[in-house]
Amino acid sequence: MNRVLAHTGATYPILQAPMGWIARSTLASAVSRAGGLGIIETSSGETANCQREITAMVETGLPFGVNLPIRFLKDDAMLRFVCESGVKFVTTSAGSPAKFIAPLKAAGIVVYHAVPTLDTALKCVEAGIDGLVVEGSEGGGFKNPEEVSTLVLLQAIREKVDVPLIAAGGIVDGRGMAAAFALGAEAIQMGTRFVACAESPVHSHYKQAIVDAQATGTWMLNTKSTPCIRALKTDFTRGLHEAGVMGPETFRGIQDVYFGGNMNAAPALAGQSAGLIHEVHSAAQIVQETVAQFHAITSRLGAMAAGANFDTGLSVE
Repeated sequence: MNRVLAHTGATYPILQAPMGWIARSTLASAVSRAGGLGIIETSSGETANCQREITAMVETGLPFGVNLPIRFLKDDAMLRFVCESGVKFVTTSAGSPAKFIAPLKAAGIVVYHAVPTLDTALKCVEAGIDGLVVEGSEGGGFKNPEEVSTLVLLQAIREKVDVPLIAAGGIVDGRGMAAAFALGAEAIQMGTRFVACAESPVHSHYKQAIVDAQATGTWMLNTKSTPCIRALKTDFTRGLHEAGVMGPETFRGIQDVYFGGNMNAAPALAGQSAGLIHEVHSAAQIVQETVAQFHAITSRLGAMAAGANFDTGLSVE
């Protein structure tokens, strides 16, 4: 039994990350209709708008989740709304989930917490979390300045805990999904891949910048302060990278990046996986191709195990 599928009600263990302003009902419903799990963000701080988006998703009847970024919530209004709205699955992040677990579970909600380190994972499991989103440093957006890759972090956490794990960071397709499952994950979460999908509400300039990016096309910024972020290399972020620090005004133009297409209005958040994305596809195509590729790879690996050999079936042209 796949525990993440049991917890979420999704057809496939593929989650869409809760990107601020971007992860709303248009994108989330497309992912959920494709068989994955759409997640509604609340990190934008637009409480009323996010509540409307949650209500819109409830009305679709599709499985979905909500992210509660603890550090960014102004008060308990969003928590209370989620507990009363019929949401079944929540991810928490950016802070300790300890005070959130009891009210969410009392409302019948399954709770996973996003973790960037083994120590945080162990504390969350001790606090009674149902599962973990394991976020490697390859991912875009807000990061832990002490970089640990998804490859290493998954192994370190799976070695110590038995709760279901969702792998996040550096994954865009069935190859990454198969690798994550081999390391103990039961699902994957993709952010950058879904930012650059047809149903994503962001401007075409942002999507094209992701498609055009190389594997070395992002920077970790503000690593000696808070918040540390990973973003695309642009003229704007080059200045931040050279300065080594960034002030609170850095994000003032973020919506102009997302929806106006001005790639130098603020940091254009993206993961290293941008270098693996070569086209804008629909959410349905992304999910379907990821699942098909995952099964093709795991079938080949299964044949290797059955034959007790290392014949990959691959050749170098």
